Amino acid sequence: MRSSSTPWHWDGSPPVAHPRRSLRIEQDSPSRLLRCAQRDRCRECGNPVEWYERSFARPVCLHPQEVPAVKVPAAHRWHVSSGVAHPAGDGRVWCRLAHAHVCPARDAAPEASALIELRRSLALNMRRLIDSGAFTTDTSPSRPTAQPDVCRPARPVVQLLYVRYLAAHPVEDIQCVAQTRRRDRCTQMLLRTGETRVGVWTLVPATATRGQLALPSEVMAVYDLTALPYAEQLRWRMQRCSAHAATPSAADLALADWEPFDPMLHHAHIHNRLPNHIRRPRRTHHEHGTGTP
Repeated sequence: MRSSSTPWHWDGSPPVAHPRRSLRIEQDSPSRLLRCAQRDRCRECGNPVEWYERSFARPVCLHPQEVPAVKVPAAHRWHVSSGVAHPAGDGRVWCRLAHAHVCPARDAAPEASALIELRRSLALNMRRLIDSGAFTTDTSPSRPTAQPDVCRPARPVVQLLYVRYLAAHPVEDIQCVAQTRRRDRCTQMLLRTGETRVGVWTLVPATATRGQLALPSEVMAVYDLTALPYAEQLRWRMQRCSAHAATPSAADLALADWEPFDPMLHHAHIHNRLPNHIRRPRRTHHEHGTGTP
């Protein structure tokens, strides 16, 4: 019989747990994430969603569960293979679905009539989250809509590696996506403390890409980082702080927030005035010395 002085827990487990081994990412892995599906909540309705990498362009937000393929139009079917989402069906009776197709905060599409039950279930869950205070919508009819701060864009357009991206947060609030030793997300920002001349705000033509028509006679403010060294631009593109940029073995705990900028889709985020532009007050005749005392 074990004596009472033996330092063991009541269930027989040792009092000191051995250190756990950290998961590692292979050097030839196309992704730096520890998990292929990043759980999140929709910013518009609050329902659970999953972010997946695509073989091209930006990540896609999918409904966390599979749905019958017969209820989903062929143009809206998705399937996941090796952690990568592909915009097509794989021939199975079940498929994945983009959350935007059934989001209750958006207008229902005519082709989504077969998914009315799923949309109604998400709407009820959205109402429960709002009533319990766990989720609040961006705009409420009881409060006036706050005017955006044109001097500090909430989602600025950043140019790095000769590509324009739409950031998810202001430049000063872009957070590192790497995982720390405590297995949580790094709290450091990409913009180092004390740095003031990293990028330059400039006005550039709001030209379109991929064969689209350009916006006529319109310019936009862009935070240009092309003057930085290639290693620094790559650090910003990977969305890592200086410490984790020098540690390639550290995995990413979240997806990078960069979104390829499209002037047609992101027209609401185009600002025609420089954020650091300060208008000087108009001088009076007294200041010029031409007025009467």
